[in-house]
Amino acid sequence: MSAESDNEDVPAVSSIWGGRFAAAPSAIMEDINASIDFDRRLVFHDIEASRAHCKMLIQQGIITPGDGEAILAGLERVHREAEAGTLAFSRALEDVHMNVESRLAALIGDAAGRLHTARSRNDQVATDFRLWLRDAIDDLDRGLARLQAVLIDRAEAHAGDIMPGFTHLQTAQPVTLGHHLLAYVEMLGRDRGRLSDARGRLNECPLGAAALAGTSFPIDRRMTAAALGFARPCANSLDAVSDRDFAVEFLAAGSLLGVHLSRLAEELVIWSAEPFGFVRLADQYSTGSSIMPQTRNPDAAELVRAKTGRLMGALTTLLVVLKGLPLAYGKDLQEDKEPVFDAADTLGLCIAATAGMLETATFDTVRMRATAGKGFAGATDLADWLVRVGGLAFRRAHHVVGALVKMAEARGCNLEDLALADMRTVEPLIDADVYTVLGVDHSVASRISEGGTAPALVRAAAAEARRRFLG
Repeated sequence: MSAESDNEDVPAVSSIWGGRFAAAPSAIMEDINASIDFDRRLVFHDIEASRAHCKMLIQQGIITPGDGEAILAGLERVHREAEAGTLAFSRALEDVHMNVESRLAALIGDAAGRLHTARSRNDQVATDFRLWLRDAIDDLDRGLARLQAVLIDRAEAHAGDIMPGFTHLQTAQPVTLGHHLLAYVEMLGRDRGRLSDARGRLNECPLGAAALAGTSFPIDRRMTAAALGFARPCANSLDAVSDRDFAVEFLAAGSLLGVHLSRLAEELVIWSAEPFGFVRLADQYSTGSSIMPQTRNPDAAELVRAKTGRLMGALTTLLVVLKGLPLAYGKDLQEDKEPVFDAADTLGLCIAATAGMLETATFDTVRMRATAGKGFAGATDLADWLVRVGGLAFRRAHHVVGALVKMAEARGCNLEDLALADMRTVEPLIDADVYTVLGVDHSVASRISEGGTAPALVRAAAAEARRRFLG
């Protein structure tokens, strides 16, 4: 970023460390120690927390109103520069906190140094990180709600369109496309719940814990917590600066969300392949081949599927960072932000891509229905009928239907195409009423248990999902 003309040069020996060190860090130390290349994302949250801290210091009489007003005016200027992209960031100042403070000092002079009274970069970064992640979770929740809305819209449109349901990726029983899509609505609903739970637990304010032990100044931590929208201050100063459970929880919830998006992406990949041909992804979400002019590749879905690995890697990274840390703060915790930032970015992109793919996809419902009729998908319906009408034990009914499937397979036909007389050679109890349960339409319509795939239930479930998840 370019700096405005009144940004001062950073001194060769940073004043961060006071009088303890006489020489500047080596270039290697600067490279490994600086976090400004990534934690600059926290700049607006750092300014927000500093405003709240400053107002509390004024109210508590810890700094004078004059110094406080100068600090607040300066922070407003720094905020405008950050918004305009003209705020300069220096690696020599290590992190976003010192960059903001340095710019504030350049604008208002010595009064800027009073802002750091009764706080440490340890409680600053913990506060800023929570503020940032809280906003990131809110953004992801909005994206997930939109994805759910797309799925519900498409489920309602295809509530009665029959497709094969699979187990082991083998044709099992017919379901409706709407029913299948609503399964992902439920998964995403749980993901939103987990993110909401994580947000609730992170919504405690570390500010005022200072380096690790609190402060001797008469601060009002509840005032700053309320000003920043936190439910309460963190209860223990050691825990406040060393806790990163909130980041781990986010990454764990994000990893499972990524798994759900990956499963949906995998189905889009499979369904778009020619042997299936159930769906055609729009041009905007497909690519071609540099050598094979006929290909149409579901690259957006494949990339959503692949990026789940990044999310799992981020979770593992942070868990390994934390596993051996004693209380309270260690520089190791500087490694907490990059995996969280990357995971939030990755999730936002994958959610948007998935919503776009589904919103613009074209489903071949004719082909889906034809495929659902293959593979003897009505076998379970026949077994259920033998139990319900014929009074057979299910294990006996299972054996009878297995024999009938073998007969139909040998003749190259479906179960409903077998003559009644032929079926009766296997089980004399079978009568003409059996044809009322055979065939995909009868099968789907019969699934009337709560949560089943009968079209009327699917329409009702879509309406209920809209109410539960979208308000």
